[in-house]
Amino acid sequence: MAGILTHEQKQLAFRLHARGWRLVDIAREIGCSAPMVGLMVRAGRFTTGVEDPWQPRLGCLGIAEREDILVGLRAGASLAEIGRRLGRATSTISREVNANGGRPGYSAWRAHQRARSEARRPKDCRLQQGRLHDEVGRRLQELWSPDEIARRLPLDFPDDPEMRVSHETIYQSLYVQGRGELRRELARCLRSGRTARKQRGTPDGRGRIPGMVMISQRPPEVADRAVAGHWEGDLILGENGRSAVGTLVERTTRLVLLLHLEGGRAAVNVEAAMRKAIATLPDELKRSITWDQGAEMSTHVSFTMATGIPIYFCDPHSPWQRGSNENTNGLLRQYLPKGTDLSVHTAADLQRIQRSLNDRPRKTLEYMTPSEAYAQVIAATG
Repeated sequence: MAGILTHEQKQLAFRLHARGWRLVDIAREIGCSAPMVGLMVRAGRFTTGVEDPWQPRLGCLGIAEREDILVGLRAGASLAEIGRRLGRATSTISREVNANGGRPGYSAWRAHQRARSEARRPKDCRLQQGRLHDEVGRRLQELWSPDEIARRLPLDFPDDPEMRVSHETIYQSLYVQGRGELRRELARCLRSGRTARKQRGTPDGRGRIPGMVMISQRPPEVADRAVAGHWEGDLILGENGRSAVGTLVERTTRLVLLLHLEGGRAAVNVEAAMRKAIATLPDELKRSITWDQGAEMSTHVSFTMATGIPIYFCDPHSPWQRGSNENTNGLLRQYLPKGTDLSVHTAADLQRIQRSLNDRPRKTLEYMTPSEAYAQVIAATG
């Protein structure tokens, strides 16, 4: 057994023996038998061990410092006192001890081994075959983003620490050559649809229409999202702008309503579809709509007169003023891709997409779904 001990383990045994430690305690610390420790430190046999090529990076704790931490803990010293002796911050000592069994269970050699394991590159990916792998793949196929998946897993599996993964690990598994934990084609399920990371910018430009009430005149309560019932709207266009789907997003809950524009995107058709969608809402959730400057809103006055819901218009080239709607439209492109004919989607198709979107967790809702947030609002107003 002595032959498989490293040189550092054996030197640690000699140092602890010089400090007066019992053989059984030394053996427990370095991971061998007490008789073997006796042969090394008393009989002078088996004093050389195998070389360990790994050394901690500059600035990281080494085995000698971990030994001093161990001795200090055994002597009852505070973490601050140990830190002063080593010239280290108390927080450094605290993290080291807490991550390695705490004050009663700290072992210098086991802590050193753990540091070696943590430093190993490349690391094994959590998304190997298994429940986590299958669950992530299923949710990607449902068009959830990696961030939505990572944040929702602790909510759906609160008592299962194995069902945890970071969004970056999911991206790495999809994008990085040689990993391959997730099937490459699942990258097509991402919102971007890309199989490689790429920076891009998308310019925005829309026209103006007369008779608009600008966003600067919108009540302050809309901006802080404290009151539900304020909506943002826009159209997403199909191939060559020949087809469209209307979108309405509630600013507080992010609930989505999709407008089926069977007769095209003329203003009268958009107004009719909006009236139909708004009619399904309780009066408390019919407060205002914020829209981009598009010709489809040229009948906004008649809509307001018929429904009592004011429409406010964003400034030119300012899509961020409808941030919730812009984000939702981006999500919708996973279901209704650019360059396709959107008129092929029936009202029933849009209802299914609407349900899917409203059942996806959202980061801004602390990974609740819009349906869950909307239900809470309805319960509070009822």
